[in-house]
Amino acid sequence: MSDLEAWLKLTRTPGIDAAAVESMLHHFGSAEQATAAGPDAWRRIGLASHPDRAGPEIAADVAIALEWLQADPVRHHLLTLASADYPPLLRRIQDPPVALFIDGNPGLLAEPQLAVVGSRNPSPGGRDNAFAFAGFLSRCGLLITSGLALGVDSQAHRGALDDGESTIAVCGTGLDVVYPRANAELASRIAEHGALVSEFFPGTAPLRGNFPRRNRLISGLALGVLVVEAALRSGSLITARLAAEQGREVFAIPGSIHNPMARGCHRLIREGAKLVESAEDVLTELGPLVGSVGDNVTSPVVSDQGPQESPEAPDAEYMRLLDACGSDPVSVDQLAERTKLTAAEVSSMLLILELQGYVESGTGGRYTRAGKRF
Repeated sequence: MSDLEAWLKLTRTPGIDAAAVESMLHHFGSAEQATAAGPDAWRRIGLASHPDRAGPEIAADVAIALEWLQADPVRHHLLTLASADYPPLLRRIQDPPVALFIDGNPGLLAEPQLAVVGSRNPSPGGRDNAFAFAGFLSRCGLLITSGLALGVDSQAHRGALDDGESTIAVCGTGLDVVYPRANAELASRIAEHGALVSEFFPGTAPLRGNFPRRNRLISGLALGVLVVEAALRSGSLITARLAAEQGREVFAIPGSIHNPMARGCHRLIREGAKLVESAEDVLTELGPLVGSVGDNVTSPVVSDQGPQESPEAPDAEYMRLLDACGSDPVSVDQLAERTKLTAAEVSSMLLILELQGYVESGTGGRYTRAGKRF
């Protein structure tokens, strides 16, 4: 049996965690010798489980994993706890994975990372913030890590990639199973220019219980976690809690009190997360850990609804309506009351302003200022 096959058997055996592997290597010397030892030898060092007793499915899973690894030796890798390039920060968490499957560049996992996470259904401003912050911070020397989910995760990956930088996606499936399917093209880009990472064997489906386990790796790989937008019951709050337990920095971007996707961030800030208004707030905390960062790069600030531009200003009456809009969602009737215009006049003017990119319509017939400025 090869050492690679032995590690796969150990990784797939139920009840084998990092502590058990450390004990095995101490007593048996290698994964190959450990798997060759019988159940009695394992019991003598306090281990009740053994690959021979775990059922025939282990052999099938090992065969599938070997086939996946051998299909593309340049890009497909297995990092084990005995590997010299196993990510050092991940090794220090309470329950590090025995092994990691990698599709891409395994060397990236040891680089300084910032996890960027958030809602799967972010506001336009949340999408813009994830993209802009990821692009800027990746240029400053922080590798962006996220979970390949729709919404904030996807925008964070794209922000790094579109700036010509690498990014890491930690998956809750086997690496031959892309989830969500809508991100298949993005996953391919990440594997080519960064790395897809999973502790789950090839063929593993997107089971609900996989994703909380995946989240501990997202935070465990990184120096800190930036939560862009999150509802109160968001999985991103699980990642933030895990980060705090692992001794990582937690950052959160505040939002409108009317935005339900901001409430999770507000809770984190009340509980001690660092409030972020610009990317410089992240660099102030993490910059010393990654050396000289941010030279000659303009830091993005938090966007409510998108990137800023400098078009020609509207006339005075439209300006008055824009001033009445503000950043929080507001109804036509409220705008009519604030501006002393009729509801019909407000509706007509809002249509023009929306077409010109100055306002955006939302749910319930409410409007907010857009990213376009004058």
